[in-house]
Amino acid sequence: MNLIAPLITPETTLLDLSFTSKKKLFEHAADLFAQAQGLKSADIFTSLFERERLGSTALGCGIAIPHGRIKGLREARGAFYRLKSPLEFDAPDSLPVSLCFILLVPKDANEQHLQILGELAQLFGDESMRAKMLRVTTPSELTALLGAWTG
Repeated sequence: MNLIAPLITPETTLLDLSFTSKKKLFEHAADLFAQAQGLKSADIFTSLFERERLGSTALGCGIAIPHGRIKGLREARGAFYRLKSPLEFDAPDSLPVSLCFILLVPKDANEQHLQILGELAQLFGDESMRAKMLRVTTPSELTALLGAWTG
């Protein structure tokens, strides 16, 4: 099994949502994680927003991996967003983002954080996987697709 599959569920896989800004996307994700993990939405939003201010988490090719370290989180968690209307993310190739994986890790999970980010970069670097992620019709199909990915 890969490191990504256990991070998401059909409930944290959101397809074809629209946001007017990165800020609105981060607010939605913060609320989603806060409900699921019993954490403070404001802490999650601040972590994501502050990380993004350091530099864009967009990789190019319409992909972004916003991430943050969260005090009180016991294990890494993720949410997958496929955006109906791509968002400007200051990507290196200037393309707007339509596939976004938001990753939260415990405050002190340095090695795990880097391993997951590396695997996400590998996953999103696979052109055929990106095409499949854009085609799936249900959250369950997407979680199955990620679960079957072997890198």
